[in-house]
Amino acid sequence: MTALIDSAAARVEWIRSRMRLLAAVREQFAATRPFEGHRIGMSLHIEPKTAVLLETLAAGGAEIVGTGNHGSTQDDVVAYLQGQGMTLFGRRDDTLEQHHANVAAVLDSTPDILLDNGADLAAGIVARGAGATLIGGTEETTSGGDRLRAELLGQVPFPVIVINDSLLKQLGENKHAVGQSVVESFMRITNLMIPGRRFVVVGYGWCGRGVAQYLRALGGKVAVAEVDELKAFEAALDGFRVDTADGLAEWGEVFITATGRANVLTMSAIEHMNDGAILANCGHFPWEIDTASLRSAATATRAIDDTIERIDLPNGRHVILIAGGRMFNLAGTAPKGNSLDSMDLGFLLQVLSLERVATGASTLVAGAQPVPDDLEREIARRMVAAMGASL
Repeated sequence: MTALIDSAAARVEWIRSRMRLLAAVREQFAATRPFEGHRIGMSLHIEPKTAVLLETLAAGGAEIVGTGNHGSTQDDVVAYLQGQGMTLFGRRDDTLEQHHANVAAVLDSTPDILLDNGADLAAGIVARGAGATLIGGTEETTSGGDRLRAELLGQVPFPVIVINDSLLKQLGENKHAVGQSVVESFMRITNLMIPGRRFVVVGYGWCGRGVAQYLRALGGKVAVAEVDELKAFEAALDGFRVDTADGLAEWGEVFITATGRANVLTMSAIEHMNDGAILANCGHFPWEIDTASLRSAATATRAIDDTIERIDLPNGRHVILIAGGRMFNLAGTAPKGNSLDSMDLGFLLQVLSLERVATGASTLVAGAQPVPDDLEREIARRMVAAMGASL
């Protein structure tokens, strides 16, 4: 274990040296201590870049109690952070039930600020009928923002700043970084080439836009499955073939979901796919591909390796499922996730939004809301300066 912790420490040190926006804030927080006396409850993918985020919050006086997300936790990073005095739950091989238990353990610690991903913590607070002692929190994802504005609408009595509402995150992280990491992960995990291969990107939100455009830039033949008329129109203007997932089932060779919504790739499409079609998801929750129906219909399954699984169908064909339908750029083999530069930007949004919650919650309203405009513009100025440009 010591060797693993040392390896994690080396990776965190390297990443810390490259995340210069967070480095500047860490120095600021060490002086101002905005989180002194606060316990931050976290549910977030735990990997080296997350460690730098948590170190930044700890420098500001925060006590950290947290867990990872199902299937993406990097055990050596957990051990490293525990060695830094943080209380973290979870392992990479946790079952979904154990993950839910980890979330419950975070809530049992009675945090007063939440750093949420997928609204798991917020939903747990609502289910417990709690929340009176919470100052507020942040939510990282599209999926979590959707839950807060639908399933949990009107039930969250504290402010939650939805980081994914930020145009900065949508452009810098969702479009460009997810596009890059999905393409890199696909090539590394499958060892297949992109040029000439037929890809169907399910969803044309910011992540879908990035995935489609990066695949095309490397020579892939790309179509977009989109049911929203305006997004379908945009995809068509961007030069992509557009149809439903069912309509593209017989055309595609690789299907990548990027919607944040459940069961967007169903058995009705899977049954018409070509033999050997590859199914992968880059959304937060492992629900975009209807894996339950797929496994129920399977005549046989076989693990090719830790990330690739062959599933035989009654029609004599088979499909390849990547990472069990989980976010494959973080749940796949040797996961790297999004780029350091994009996460420096995304986590700067996080830490400054959390600072606003800790020091100015009275200026915020209850429930989901976007990043305050003044923070968005300040971060944009910092990012432009960091890129060597000027305003």
